[in-house]
Amino acid sequence: MQLLKNSNIYACLAASALLALPAQAQEDALNLESAPVTAAESPSNTKWSIEGAVANASQRYAPDSIDSSRVSLDVLYSGRIGTGLRAVLSNRLDVIRATGTEADTQRNSLREAYLSWQPGGGDTVIDLGRINQRNGPGFGYNPTDFFRDGSLRVITSADPFALRQNRMGSVMLRAQQLWNGGSLSVAYSPKLADKPSIDTWDLDLGSTNNRDRAVITVGTQFSQSVNSQVLLYQESGLKPTLGANMTALLSDAAVAHLEWTTGSEPALVNRVFGGTPSEVTRNRFVGGVTYTTLSKTSFTLEYQYNGFALDSAGWGALGTAQQLGYLRESLRLQELAPRQAYLLYVMQKGLWLKDLDLTGYVRFNGDDDSRLTWLELRHHWRNFDLTLQLQHNTGSAGSEFGILPDRRVVQALGTYYF
Repeated sequence: MQLLKNSNIYACLAASALLALPAQAQEDALNLESAPVTAAESPSNTKWSIEGAVANASQRYAPDSIDSSRVSLDVLYSGRIGTGLRAVLSNRLDVIRATGTEADTQRNSLREAYLSWQPGGGDTVIDLGRINQRNGPGFGYNPTDFFRDGSLRVITSADPFALRQNRMGSVMLRAQQLWNGGSLSVAYSPKLADKPSIDTWDLDLGSTNNRDRAVITVGTQFSQSVNSQVLLYQESGLKPTLGANMTALLSDAAVAHLEWTTGSEPALVNRVFGGTPSEVTRNRFVGGVTYTTLSKTSFTLEYQYNGFALDSAGWGALGTAQQLGYLRESLRLQELAPRQAYLLYVMQKGLWLKDLDLTGYVRFNGDDDSRLTWLELRHHWRNFDLTLQLQHNTGSAGSEFGILPDRRVVQALGTYYF
């Protein structure tokens, strides 16, 4: 739910692993990149939306709850500006107010701003600017999504769609070559700044472009039912990381997905607390299956593994303040905080009414048995959505979700598209 200056920051700490793409159709399910939030269709090249929200967070360690409110303005433009030339602009402004916080939060996130050139309308595409490059079909964690860390200026929801949609892209030069049944993409993202910025209107290049990075991606469609990508990622100061992901249609109703990377880097706890740690060679892995019923109910069960994260012994060796700091930084990096976790994700289209949707997930920490539960009930009209969200964090004292100050968060939202 809503992340605010102090207490509510912890309500979304678990959201770092929840970057989901439910399989609503076979074509969408086989896509190796997640889709953005579906908004009301517009005949123009520009789409606007304004969202208002009110929330209440029940505290675990304090008798008083925290009330908050938010207004968000969202704009997306995509259109041709010349022969073979297209411009893309995506921006979001969030203004947040909350009781009991040191300061209100205002953040503008320039998510994308780039030019795309397709010479002669052919199979070559060259992009330049801030690009939100998303990779990986995983629902709860994406090891092959190499440009995810530091890309969220403010988190306004634990909704897995929103996390990936609202993040900032990296400034990069990207060239793509397409052919029947495959593609090759090469992207280079240079270092442009050293440190993140909290200024409202700052481009925050220190979060997205604080080191030199490059990735080569080869995509292959083996058949109508199997898609895959092989990726080679390099960033300054580290050895190359090899990754692969795949989706496979098992039947008319079932889709499997896999993601895997292997590389050498400092362990996550050392990335969080700094120092001069040595590199270790480990793996990240995600595997899951989605089953969709005839009544349009989809169930996804996913296993997530991060070999660079703390195991139960390492987590237990940290003090409370260190544990919270570790979770906070894991969220900023959008890394899986525990060594292993499980995700159950459910979506029901047309619950009781044609335009009423129910979405929910439960994420289990595989090391301490704590869990995060999130539910959303959303009604769609032609230009307006009304939404109710509930998040509940449960677990023993000192566990990942049992340590969070926000025990339960309720949020109501209204979104108008124009």
